[in-house]
Amino acid sequence: MVKIAKDIIKRADTLRKTVERHRRLYHTLDKPEITDEAYDSLVRELESLEREYPEARLQGYGGFTSGSVLDRVGGEPLKEFTKVKHKVRQWSFDDIFDFDELVKWDEKVKNFMDKAGLSGEKLEYCCELKIDGLKVVLTYEDGKLIQSATRGDGTVGEDVTLNAKTIRSIPLNLNNSEKIKSLITVGEVWIGKKELEKINEQRKKDGEALFANSRNLAAGSLRQLDPKVTASRKLDAFMYDIDGMTMSRLHSAELGRNGADIIITQDQELKLLSKLGFKTNEHFKVFDSLKGIQEFYENWTKKRHELDYGLDGIVIKINSRKIQEALGYTGKSPRWGVAYKFPAEQVTTILEDIVFQVGRTGVITPVAVLSPVRVAGSTVSRATLHNEDEIKRLDVRIGDTVIIQKAGDVIPDIVQVVTEMRTGKEKPFKWPTHVPACGGDGKIERVLGESAWRCVSKDSFEQQKRRFHYFTSRKCFDIDGLGPQILNQLIEEGLISTFDDIFTLKKGDLLNVPRFAEKSADNLIVAIEKSKNITLARFLSSLSIPQVGEETAYDVAKHFQNNLKNGTGIKSKNFDGTAVIEKIISAKKEEFQSIYGVGEVVAQSIYEWFKNSDNRKLVSNLLKYVVIQEEDSAGGILEGKSFVFTGSLPTLERETAQAMVRKNGGDVSSSVSKKTSYVVAGEEAGSKLDTARELGVKIISEEEFLKMIGKKN
Repeated sequence: MVKIAKDIIKRADTLRKTVERHRRLYHTLDKPEITDEAYDSLVRELESLEREYPEARLQGYGGFTSGSVLDRVGGEPLKEFTKVKHKVRQWSFDDIFDFDELVKWDEKVKNFMDKAGLSGEKLEYCCELKIDGLKVVLTYEDGKLIQSATRGDGTVGEDVTLNAKTIRSIPLNLNNSEKIKSLITVGEVWIGKKELEKINEQRKKDGEALFANSRNLAAGSLRQLDPKVTASRKLDAFMYDIDGMTMSRLHSAELGRNGADIIITQDQELKLLSKLGFKTNEHFKVFDSLKGIQEFYENWTKKRHELDYGLDGIVIKINSRKIQEALGYTGKSPRWGVAYKFPAEQVTTILEDIVFQVGRTGVITPVAVLSPVRVAGSTVSRATLHNEDEIKRLDVRIGDTVIIQKAGDVIPDIVQVVTEMRTGKEKPFKWPTHVPACGGDGKIERVLGESAWRCVSKDSFEQQKRRFHYFTSRKCFDIDGLGPQILNQLIEEGLISTFDDIFTLKKGDLLNVPRFAEKSADNLIVAIEKSKNITLARFLSSLSIPQVGEETAYDVAKHFQNNLKNGTGIKSKNFDGTAVIEKIISAKKEEFQSIYGVGEVVAQSIYEWFKNSDNRKLVSNLLKYVVIQEEDSAGGILEGKSFVFTGSLPTLERETAQAMVRKNGGDVSSSVSKKTSYVVAGEEAGSKLDTARELGVKIISEEEFLKMIGKKN
């Protein structure tokens, strides 16, 4: 087996052990150490690995040599409670997280219907709110509650009958009890958010550990060994399914899942439960299209926090009981239903690097570079680490699996390290003494009386902003929509700190920035992608090398690309821009000085810039994303002629006009001299026009320039 496959198997095995541990903490002990969302994220990664690499499922380490922990439904029963074997197996719905996954599930449903000969049946979907509580299974005989059990592992649960009887919304006797011989119904026990706050407030005063959320409180309350404790907490319950029902002899033809025809849809089942005296959630709705489901989902995504009980998604069930029974079940889930989870505000991902953002006042903020991950409805690749103390508190290390949290339109935070996922290769992060983005020598110092560090150079942030503004300008990468104001926001939000960061931006990162919407974010991502093809001169100019403007950058580019082509000047079919860059990096100062138009001071500046290790790293990182194109400098009708542009041209952008000159073999300069062949003047031309007149340099219009190169205005 290849090395990468072994690494994948090891990660899958570590994930299994981690998932199993947190599953027990969550389902069995009601003492979770991570949120439900973070747990779901680990499960999804394991599912993805096992789906893509079957060997990761079948050849895992640590005793999981066949099957997967993902095949399990819940957790094993606690020893303190009497074990209860369920008369009807308890299932767990598969999860989906976006509309594309909903479409795929729907396609599977329709395929199974075709195989079952039900393609002509009307297909409707009953959508219900997914209550974030503890599943409970109630059993009634002759209309009376005789047993209440938790789900447990799906086959065996815990007997919590005495505790369930303290919940007022669970009837001890059914309405029309004379009609019901037996009934098994399933629902969710929950507790209100206000009650959670009240209980936590008292526990805080008593010095006791607080409940993390209402789900944990509900689960812990129902599973108390002393029913009086359960009774003291205001538990509630919604029932949503009938797993089995038989009628008395006199009413056997009226109702019933097993053999009776009156309950033929899921919504009818919910209405029947209500008639029998159970509390059901009123916010269910039946749809005949995926569009309706999606609107229902999006509506409750926005409104879920308005309710006193917790929601973590919606449940979609095929409404027809006939179709449900035909579709049946997989090893752990019904094929006829699925849980559509709300966008997670906490997920797990891998921390790939830690970089530094320089703030407006020079304060240094560490930023985590992450494996792109979807959180709160968008994909992000960065999270803030705040300061050195936060890194130490979290003990976060490069390579760690971390839990990130995103609430609202803010940069995500790293809230926890999943230490069980460590391989031993991770190393504690060492805070630097220098940060290149600071400018100058990059030295940093601790802010007196604070945990923060800042640049010694006081104007570094302004210099950094100006460099970014030039990098994205029309003279360089020409990224439409990434002007100074947007750049400043991205820098201040910590999304970019070096030029190459621009090319790693994801749509979700941009949606965190004020005034960015879906369309503007999409447009900018497209513009960034388009800008990745750039000429060598523009690339060199974009680096903000001291003393190097666009003309010098062009001269240097032309010199080195021609040398690589043995001085032929002929445009090559397979131009290797990276090879030219490598020649520039390794060049001696004397070679730079030999270039026409490059003096000793400029040559020294270029040489020193490329000898700096941080600058070489920046260039190397940029070359991972951009493609260097050859300058159009081989011959042409303007060969040997030099142009200077001044003023505002009627139709051409100055950068476009300059590119036309170079494409036709001419040279462009930023200053007028006796060697200048033409000055192309537009409106509001300045001192360059006066100098041209003094020196006798020919002055032409844009129209004359276009005729010169064979273009019609």
